[in-house]
Amino acid sequence: MKYCSTRGQVQDLSFTEAVMMGLADDGGLLLPQTIPQLSATELQNLSKLPYPELAFQIISKYATDIPAADLKELITRSYKSFENPQITPIVKQGDLYILELFHGPTLAFKDIALQFLGNLFEYFLSKSGKRMNIIGATSGDTGSAAIYGVRGKENINIFILHPKDRVSPIQELQMTTVTDDNVFNLAVEGTFDDAQMIIKEIFGDLKFKEEHALGAVNSINWARVLAQVVYYFYAWFQVNKETGADKVDMSVPTGNFGDIFAGYIAKQMGVPINNLILATNSNNILSRCINAGDYSIADVHHSLSPSMDIQIASNFERYLYYLLDCDGEKVVKAMDQFKQHGKLEFTTEQMEKLKNDFSSSSIDDKETLQTISSFFKETGYILDPHTAAGVGVGKKISSSPYPLLCLSTAHPAKFGNAVQKAIGESPELPGAFIGLESRQKKVVTIAADKDLIKEYVTVNSI
Repeated sequence: MKYCSTRGQVQDLSFTEAVMMGLADDGGLLLPQTIPQLSATELQNLSKLPYPELAFQIISKYATDIPAADLKELITRSYKSFENPQITPIVKQGDLYILELFHGPTLAFKDIALQFLGNLFEYFLSKSGKRMNIIGATSGDTGSAAIYGVRGKENINIFILHPKDRVSPIQELQMTTVTDDNVFNLAVEGTFDDAQMIIKEIFGDLKFKEEHALGAVNSINWARVLAQVVYYFYAWFQVNKETGADKVDMSVPTGNFGDIFAGYIAKQMGVPINNLILATNSNNILSRCINAGDYSIADVHHSLSPSMDIQIASNFERYLYYLLDCDGEKVVKAMDQFKQHGKLEFTTEQMEKLKNDFSSSSIDDKETLQTISSFFKETGYILDPHTAAGVGVGKKISSSPYPLLCLSTAHPAKFGNAVQKAIGESPELPGAFIGLESRQKKVVTIAADKDLIKEYVTVNSI
């Protein structure tokens, strides 16, 4: 399998090269040059596999330059730290299914990809004898999952930018209480979009990128998306076994378009998803895009679901590549237009394809609290505010006869304040969260200034 950039100037990379490059050198995002199509027989065979073996079968179709035995070992090791042996179990609550993606070490769905990516980086670096300085931006969960994925690993330093006072207290503590020598937390005085833009600009400085051996853990790294593709297969197999339905509706809370893009890839590979539902909060650029063709930047609103407080969804460029007929020049023109004018425009034909590929709606904080409250009263199950967006939007949109499955992206205890507001009590703290507030912290507050952040990385790089 070879990889190319959405902007057309980078072609024929191996999986190893694509993972280590992170953001393509032409500023685009990397994608496989073909998407494997699976037959009904192949899907039937995969449905019998436990999660780690399923992950191997899916990932091996894309990571063709890693020996099978090595890849199996990497995947097995990546999921040993998960509390549930199913890795991503499904639970039926009321009239829908919940895909629980929070059984990893930081209790968020990012663990599924970032435990694997951390092991991949270590594997590649041990083979090459090289070093890596990882830089990434987080709206909440990516940071802690990435840190836990590489803390203490040799030849790797990690720099994580988070928007100061715009992540939940638990999310912040999960990052800042990791004091390993190779971990650096930067609280950026700005929004997640500010931090994400700085990361992209730093990666765009190819001389700096090469000098400091920069690596990416954000979902700009293809391996992140690839690892998430697996649980769409697993979810479908479990729902199919329980219901016998031949299709499923899936509702995905998303801000940066990475998680739902993994669902899009899974659907292209053959997972029979009837309706791929994109759920957002009040930062609804993606919903506006799908419903009205309005992909334009608006102010970021601080919400109860902070991991979705995003107005520039970087992974949308991957989908845009397919929407624009896999034409890199068209993507470059579109992204230049977005950079200059803060918006994208779509033809009638493109809008038809968008609406065929996705359904979407958004809910605000009031509706989020109502969803958590009503779902708890009906089922006794506690939703975190991001999962509540998926449930609320899914129930609003899904009208097909097929089962509705909602992705649960984080443990509710990560957002205890929102849960308290909704149901009048805080969720029980998992053992991993007890005593976090009393631990030593390691964090630096810094302006949303690319040059200052480059200077900090330069001084502290490995």
